[in-house]
Amino acid sequence: MPTITLDNNNTIEVPDNKRLVLALEDGGVDMLHRCGGYAKCTTCRVAFNEGEPTAMTAAERDRLADGGLFGQVRLSCQILCDHDMRLANINHLIGSPYDSAGTRPHDEITPDPQWINRPH
Repeated sequence: MPTITLDNNNTIEVPDNKRLVLALEDGGVDMLHRCGGYAKCTTCRVAFNEGEPTAMTAAERDRLADGGLFGQVRLSCQILCDHDMRLANINHLIGSPYDSAGTRPHDEITPDPQWINRPH
């Protein structure tokens, strides 16, 4: 089981290949995912300290590039938990103008992922 370690040193053990956004939400992390996990809004941002995945979806790459965020953050809705990671959650529901985190994302990555190697 992969372990997710947050910047406050809290840890979450998750089943292999669970979406990171769901692992964080189910682990009680205060976070946003306004588009419901479709790589459209970038509110589910995380920053990696260790264990950043080398694979990414084309949808994540394109959305981060369009928003000028590429190389700074990743989208937790587009990441599978298949190894240990150390990260910081960027956007929080508490203190945001929203009354909910967003629609719960599906168990599978959406849109249907086209996997690529993360460009540097």
